[in-house]
Amino acid sequence: MNPNDPYRRIAGVYDRLIEPLQAGVRRVALGVVPPQPNWQVLDVGCGTGTGLVHYVEEGCTAVGVDVSAAMLEKARTRLGDRAELHLTDGDTLPFDDARFDLVTTSMVLHEVSADARSPLVGEMARVAKPDGRLLIIDFRFGSLRGWRGPTFRVVNAVIERFAGHYSGYQSFKASGGVPSLVGEAGLDIAREKIVAGGNVALYVVAPTR
Repeated sequence: MNPNDPYRRIAGVYDRLIEPLQAGVRRVALGVVPPQPNWQVLDVGCGTGTGLVHYVEEGCTAVGVDVSAAMLEKARTRLGDRAELHLTDGDTLPFDDARFDLVTTSMVLHEVSADARSPLVGEMARVAKPDGRLLIIDFRFGSLRGWRGPTFRVVNAVIERFAGHYSGYQSFKASGGVPSLVGEAGLDIAREKIVAGGNVALYVVAPTR
């Protein structure tokens, strides 16, 4: 195993400790952009492949990329030959322009280095079809809702510290989060769905203006 793999420590426990916290958001995502059979779907930062399972079951051609060989090993165990998986350097996506009907990423952008976030959104737009969609799920830093809002914010901070991503979480917050990144990439948010007491949002983005 690559000692420089940033996720090698948590790959073995990710599905038990962290994935259950994201399962509800993934279900909401399927309702926000319902997958269609024969769609080409790309999951950027696919991790252990849990998110891709739903698209495979809906008859989509599922493709995943991740910077972690350890996480992809778990994804290959889960998905076998039902998905196309690629190890990437995180800077570019190894696909032709306008290939995918849906390009999604979940809780990834805040972990990417600050100077690479907007270019990555641009890469996601490049590989999406002109009539396709980007679905970006990540932290939201507006007003909170109900008792879940403050509770989840504390939980989120603990998880980010455990995963070693807290500095990225803080810089992501300071930069304005997803709306700022989408604007920097020259794109527009078509829909926002707020979940987790206001701590997380799902953003549907058109790949072209």
